[in-house]
Amino acid sequence: MRKIRPRSAGAAAGLAAALLIAAPTASAAWSATPSASDTGRRIHQHTEIIQLVARQTHSETLDAGKKGLGPGDEIIIAEDLYRDGKKIGDHSVVCTYVRTEPGELQCLGTFDLPQGQITSQALLHLPAAATVDIAITGGTGDYRSARGFVHTVPAGTHTVPAAVTERRLTFHILVDDQQED
Repeated sequence: MRKIRPRSAGAAAGLAAALLIAAPTASAAWSATPSASDTGRRIHQHTEIIQLVARQTHSETLDAGKKGLGPGDEIIIAEDLYRDGKKIGDHSVVCTYVRTEPGELQCLGTFDLPQGQITSQALLHLPAAATVDIAITGGTGDYRSARGFVHTVPAGTHTVPAAVTERRLTFHILVDDQQED
């Protein structure tokens, strides 16, 4: 596969990198409405609000088909996740071009954290907005029932979207907690 550097890929990589990130609990609020299951367990839900900073460490665009930007080409991004200046996890995302005119990317990501992994996805329309909400689709470990969204915004002052390699992330994660009756 050949590497390509289309003009819109830099901006897409910066935003796509921010699209999919998560981490350990910052705060939690318990739901007042439990639900029953067939196994005699009650499921309580709580919401975790998590705030992190993501710093891009690698970005590469791959030309998977005909020469030049086209459907099927990919942007691959790696990021480090930080809380209070300390690295707490990693994030990987792959975005595939669905269309190039207008630009449209399908992005899938995984966040590796001490408590488990969180998966997420988004359909990104180019040119992308500065802030984006991304769906949380599941996870492992403490996040095995995770759902919700992550709100991303650029960190600091940037005048060129392609220069944004750091973003602030606010996760709104709904998690089920099972308890024996």
